[in-house]
Amino acid sequence: MGHNFGSLVFTPLVKALQEKYGSRRQYARMESGSSAPDRFGPDESMFIAERDSFYMATVGSTGWPYVQHRGGPKGFLKVIDDHTIAFADFRGNKQFVSTGNIGSDDRVSLILVDYPSQTRLKILGRAEIFEGAAAREWIEKLREPGNKAVIERAYVIRVEAFDWNCPQYITPRFTEEQIREALAPFERKQAELEQENEKLREAAGLSSR
Repeated sequence: MGHNFGSLVFTPLVKALQEKYGSRRQYARMESGSSAPDRFGPDESMFIAERDSFYMATVGSTGWPYVQHRGGPKGFLKVIDDHTIAFADFRGNKQFVSTGNIGSDDRVSLILVDYPSQTRLKILGRAEIFEGAAAREWIEKLREPGNKAVIERAYVIRVEAFDWNCPQYITPRFTEEQIREALAPFERKQAELEQENEKLREAAGLSSR
């Protein structure tokens, strides 16, 4: 990765707006890259490994952007090394919009959100798609154990820049698994209290049986 996030997204018009509304000095420091990491570290790798979905934007030959939601088992987006991520493309609805867009413009933008902790990671990169014989090695790297679904191609993204976004306006949301984990201690305590109550009823000759 030879860039930082600000140097890629802060166009002249964006900079003019930042100057107009008083945020240019703050973002000029970000653009200079003096404190911006240029490789994934443990925090980024762990965050990506915990995600079960992300959003990916591409641009088609018509100039229109297209945003696609990608979902799968936790960790299906894999960190290959400190500047490469990849994921398997399973057989789907056969629209091929993202795949076709990348054929004419390999630039992609991803946003990954952890709703409970109100955290998000933005990633800019260049995607390469592997199919057929060229994809075999990648498919073996990306296949989840026990998952026999057909993988049609592999998306490999060379990361150009990334940025942790502020948590403002992220509404906390929780998955069914997270809710079950949070409720488990209370359910165990309730079961213990019910058993204790039943024993007390039996001792007092008030068994419900």
